[in-house]
Amino acid sequence: MWVLIRNRVGLGLHSPRVYYISLEFYMGRALQNTMVNLALENACDEAMYQVMNTPIGVRGGLSGGKHGRLSCFLDSMATLGLAAYGYGIRYEFGIFNQKIVSGWQVEEADDWLRYGNPWEKARPEYMRPVHFYGRTEHHPDGVKWVDTQVVLALPYDTPVPGYRNNVVNTMRLWSAKAPCEFRLQDFNVGGYVEAVLDKNLAENISRVIMGKELRLKQEYFVVAATLQDIIRRYKTSKFGSMEAVRTDLDGLPNKVAIQLNDTHPALAIPELMRVLVDEEMLTWENAWDICVRTCAYTNHTVLPEALERWPIDLFQQLLPRHLEIIYEINRRHLERVASLYPGDVDRMRRMSLIEEGGQKRVNMAHLCIVGSHAVNGVARIHSDILKATVFKDFYEMDPYKFQNKTNGITPRRWLVMCNPGLAEVIAERIGDDFIRDLDQLKKLIKFVNDDAFIRDVAKVKQENKMKFAVHLEEHYKVKINPNSMFDLQVKRIHEYKRQLLNCLHIITFYNRIKKEPNKHWTPRTIMIGGKAAPGYHTAKMIIRLITAIGEIVNNDPVVGDRLKVIFLENYRVTLAEKAIPAADLSEQISTAGTEASGTGNMKFMLNGALTIGTMDGANVEMAEEAGEDNLFIFGMRVDDVEAMDRKGYNALEYYNRIPELKQAIDQIAGGFFSPKQPDLFKDIVSLLMYHDRFKVFADYGDYIKCQEKVSALYKNAKEWTKKVIYNIAGCGKFSSDRTIAQYAREIWGMEPSLEKFPAPDEKR
Repeated sequence: MWVLIRNRVGLGLHSPRVYYISLEFYMGRALQNTMVNLALENACDEAMYQVMNTPIGVRGGLSGGKHGRLSCFLDSMATLGLAAYGYGIRYEFGIFNQKIVSGWQVEEADDWLRYGNPWEKARPEYMRPVHFYGRTEHHPDGVKWVDTQVVLALPYDTPVPGYRNNVVNTMRLWSAKAPCEFRLQDFNVGGYVEAVLDKNLAENISRVIMGKELRLKQEYFVVAATLQDIIRRYKTSKFGSMEAVRTDLDGLPNKVAIQLNDTHPALAIPELMRVLVDEEMLTWENAWDICVRTCAYTNHTVLPEALERWPIDLFQQLLPRHLEIIYEINRRHLERVASLYPGDVDRMRRMSLIEEGGQKRVNMAHLCIVGSHAVNGVARIHSDILKATVFKDFYEMDPYKFQNKTNGITPRRWLVMCNPGLAEVIAERIGDDFIRDLDQLKKLIKFVNDDAFIRDVAKVKQENKMKFAVHLEEHYKVKINPNSMFDLQVKRIHEYKRQLLNCLHIITFYNRIKKEPNKHWTPRTIMIGGKAAPGYHTAKMIIRLITAIGEIVNNDPVVGDRLKVIFLENYRVTLAEKAIPAADLSEQISTAGTEASGTGNMKFMLNGALTIGTMDGANVEMAEEAGEDNLFIFGMRVDDVEAMDRKGYNALEYYNRIPELKQAIDQIAGGFFSPKQPDLFKDIVSLLMYHDRFKVFADYGDYIKCQEKVSALYKNAKEWTKKVIYNIAGCGKFSSDRTIAQYAREIWGMEPSLEKFPAPDEKR
């Protein structure tokens, strides 16, 4: 496989290379995905069966490895033949393993490297120094950054194979190492503890994600190491060479495309300027032109609190030279703003890279926009909101920069690998070209009334549900009705994602069953999963409420198997690969205008779940592709939310007007779900009643009505499955191959190719 990597890099030598920088990559397990992409599943299954009488698909523990968030994009870049690298940090500990103890989230270290990682290869020959702290000296011949502390960045490479095209790209993750094992002079004079401490401080950078200063260090660490690597590669003339041949950096934007995934790698902009001006001795104007034409920025959120703003004091201490560069970027930027909008002081304040109110801060999103030639959102509605509100001033000044690139998912992992039964049923009707060209799924429309196809799709779903039910019963000791509707909401626990709205539906449904126990209710198994950030009190209380509701509902003999509530512990890629193929209903219920895109919604859609959702994120485009009648759309639109913001949202009005809502809130407030501690959820009740930015009550009535439609349709298995087929047929747009092809053509200046390259043992 590593021979293939060498071949691909060689082939990409004279074409542009793309460098995708992200602080995290959630890769999931690699073995089965690699087998699919290399067409080795059957051979490996046969070999394993002969050795151990066990097909590989059953041996879930064989593969391991997770790193962060853009595996779909890396897969697609390799599949489309692009010379691309993913760059990030090789965290020694992942985000955390979530345990539910007495209903509460407890975080445990995710020591994912304890048994090693067979997919990675250390590359000490490309180790790079990264500098922190120190001070700057200004001389006639330039600026020097001196008296710094040095941390070494050791790269580890992981192969990313394309789908059956003999292309393998590289994900390079940096691990922090101390410059030497111990400072011997300290050791010799008895300072052993200090020596070890210094080593541990350096290596903490790649240990975990924690603390403000450490986070800023991580962000600089990854971009500083990556830019050294990029410039080294640009300057060399052949693969593996360490000798600089190409010294003219004017051509950098023609050979290098740097994509900043969110604001976390924003420091790439001042770091590239530092390298070009201080080390390569380019003029500021020339360096800035190169920087802007090389960098592009993807925004992932419209929530103001999620846009990074770093205190000036921290910058001054940690990265003094970069703060000077940011000040100069801002000075020139504001001169341009002033020339275009003379006298508009308020606009200058809004557009400044430095926020002056209270503690001075660097606005990293503004830095990204000013320092990039392209800025994109990740769903059409998200990109429109960026232009209309969050970055309105920047859009008015430079409209040509702003684009949309709706997210996508790789059908290799999220259909072929995790749902082989469905992939086979589809391939029997339309062939297997859809694996590389997901638009081919449109051909399924002609089978929407085909009874045999409807039966096959429903049969695969039922088999997936039976398998997942066994998993659930083993792990949660709750008897699952596999004929119930599997209703899933799996995503980070956050107020804007509105797991609380889901909870209110569960309580309402529970109360209705209790009120009319003899009525023929559509049974449901409702599953909610996701991690709460360790310091996010409200999110942790939401998890506790979900588990508390489950404790009451699951043990109520009147309800029986008509309603079960399960919190899916430690939700992660590996669990998603089991849960998503088994889902009947996908909950995508964020307040309109708050979810950038979502990709879970696409995974559920591709795997034959119907969506109940608001017109938010990619849901809007999903409704267009599958037909709005084939999704369960409810709630306020973005315009309605904005109108309510202007008018004022009054939760009490809904509470007093809707009896079932009042009953549910009173039960939570009165300790019905927490009899041993009646006031346990007082903070949640207070939030919903008086401090709810995401307007849960405003959408409650429409949500409950929409859930009634869901239950009614589920009783008609044939009509339900027809809608499923329309959804699967409408998934073509949501392939990450389409997303990456658009990035390549419209931002990176590259042309994707489905050409299959010769294998290493083939003649060229």
